[in-house]
Amino acid sequence: MAQISSLSIETETLSQVLGLVEAFKAFDADNDGKINAAELGGILGSLGYKTSEQDVRAMRQQGDTSRDGFLSIEEFLGMNTKNMEFRGLGNVLKNAFEALDVDGDEVVTAEELYEVMRDDFGFELSLEDCQGIIASM
Repeated sequence: MAQISSLSIETETLSQVLGLVEAFKAFDADNDGKINAAELGGILGSLGYKTSEQDVRAMRQQGDTSRDGFLSIEEFLGMNTKNMEFRGLGNVLKNAFEALDVDGDEVVTAEELYEVMRDDFGFELSLEDCQGIIASM
């Protein structure tokens, strides 16, 4: 029973991270993998936060570790997951990777992700979505 509870917590954590990725993608209008302060404000608003322009700018500056004036997906996730507890999520991801590596070559391709998500999980992701997910990883 403890294992099921742990998996539930890990699944919830992964779901929160995926929600953040989806929010980022939704506001990355030009699909360049970066968002500016205005786009960050839009994300925060969509997540229910009411922040001033000054707060958004300060937040972007704090998260912008590359100092290029934008937040990459890595920087955005870093900002928003630093207080999350990931426990055994590494094992879950390792098992997921093994399940996705259909041909066993230790590389997960967009085609493999597409196939597994469609056939095994019933998710309606396009091949293009899967290519974007693999590229961002």
